[in-house]
Amino acid sequence: MPPQKPSPTVIKISGSLLDEASAPTGLWPGVQALHEDAPVVLVHGGGTQMTALADRLGHTPERVQGRRITTDLDLKIAQWAMRGSLNTTLVSEAQQHDLTAVGISGADAALVQVSKRPAWDVNGKTVDFGWVGDIEHVDPSLLNGLLDRSLVPVVAPLGIDDGGQVYNVNADTVARALAEALAAEQLLYVTEAGAVRRDAGNPESRLNACTPATARQGIADGWIDGGMRVKVETALDALDGPVGEVHICGPDDLLSRSRATEIVRRS
Repeated sequence: MPPQKPSPTVIKISGSLLDEASAPTGLWPGVQALHEDAPVVLVHGGGTQMTALADRLGHTPERVQGRRITTDLDLKIAQWAMRGSLNTTLVSEAQQHDLTAVGISGADAALVQVSKRPAWDVNGKTVDFGWVGDIEHVDPSLLNGLLDRSLVPVVAPLGIDDGGQVYNVNADTVARALAEALAAEQLLYVTEAGAVRRDAGNPESRLNACTPATARQGIADGWIDGGMRVKVETALDALDGPVGEVHICGPDDLLSRSRATEIVRRS
């Protein structure tokens, strides 16, 4: 029998982190070391870059409960900022660290298949989020082909529906869906905070582990909110499937995880 291929690692990098000049210093050596042992897939956000580009265009994105409404212009901005500038920059940086990367989006080869997010009722008002997609299915054949050639896919969080319409998709959700489809051994959310904290401004309040009970309490008390809430919730969802382990960590902790938070399923 041929030797079993190692399970891949999926790494999601926050777009806000990629604005930090020092981020690649710690990030890429860690990615390179992980890639020596197993295939690696990178997924990146880009909300910060989208907002910056919108500002340059004189456009103010509308948000409801912290969620961006994606108009026709916002979708173009997402494509320009994430699939264009940011995705290409990451591919270039990977090359500088002896990693052969390929930039793609979830729309390529219908990798991430979505449907339009239904309207929400928010405080009695119907809110249409525009071109925001909810994931229906992942076809990992494109990723598997790239990984079989020892390439590093760098995935921008866009999706596509049955009619060919492109959508903006939450990057944390894309990372979880790809990790599940690939039966990834590890799913790593790389953030500025580097961990889940009881006090966002105090690194000493870091949690070594976050259980469902802890997550519920943190959400109720308000110290797990915004983007961190999405990460924790998608991490717990991933552990319900074939994903082996999930950590929320900083760019310098891809290997040791000594300052990371492990998301665990025990109550």
